[in-house]
Amino acid sequence: MAESSTFIPYPGVQFEEEEMIRRSREYYEFMNKRRSVRTFSDRPVPKEVIENILRTAGTAPSGAHKEPWTFCVVQDGELRKEVRRLAEEEEYRNYNGRMSDRWLKDLEPFGTDHIKPFIEVAPALIVVFKHSYTTDEAGKRANNYYVNESVGIAVGMMLAAVHNAGLVALTHTPSPMNFLEKALDRPPNEKAYLNIPIGYPAEGTEVPELTRKGPDKLIKWY
Repeated sequence: MAESSTFIPYPGVQFEEEEMIRRSREYYEFMNKRRSVRTFSDRPVPKEVIENILRTAGTAPSGAHKEPWTFCVVQDGELRKEVRRLAEEEEYRNYNGRMSDRWLKDLEPFGTDHIKPFIEVAPALIVVFKHSYTTDEAGKRANNYYVNESVGIAVGMMLAAVHNAGLVALTHTPSPMNFLEKALDRPPNEKAYLNIPIGYPAEGTEVPELTRKGPDKLIKWY
C-alpha cells in the first residue's frame, strides 16, 4: 500500500459576495489588458522579480503533484544570440515549406516572419521544459502524469504573474524545439515546451487591435 500523504488544515481565503464580485471584475479588467508583445526594451529585469514570477508558476497544480517542469532563465547575451540563430534556422524552414498556405494566410495580419530579434533584445528568456519522466538518485525512471496539461497551467499562471509585475512576454514556439534542449544542455527527460522572452516593452511598442470573445461565445451555461 502506498504511503499516505500528510494532510494539514487549508488556510484559504474567503470573501463576502459583494467583495468577490468586485475582486473578480477588477482582476478580469486588469488581465484583459495583457497582450503578447514582440518589441522589447533591453532594460534589465531584477532577478528577484523573475524568481517570484517563476515561483508563482511553480504553485500550479500537476498530475500526482509531480511538478513536471523546469524553467531555464537565459540572460547571457551570447547564449541568447545563439538561441536566436538556431530558432531562426527552424523558423525559416517553417515559413518556407513546413507551414501550410492556410497557416501562413492566418499569420499575415500579424506581419510575422522567420526573423526573431526579440530573442536577442529581451533581457531574459524563460525556456520552459516539460519532464516526460523523472529519475530518482539511483537512475530509476518514474512516471509523470498529465504532463502537457500540468505545464500548460503553470505557463498560464506565469504569464499572469508577468503581467502583474508590469512586464510583457511572448509565447514563442519555434517548432521543432529540440535545439533548445541541446543549447541549454538539458537532461534526456526534459523536452522544450515554450520559449518565452520577458521584459519591458520597447518605447513606442504597438500591438494588433484585437477583440476577444464575449461571454455569449465564451461561456455555455448548463
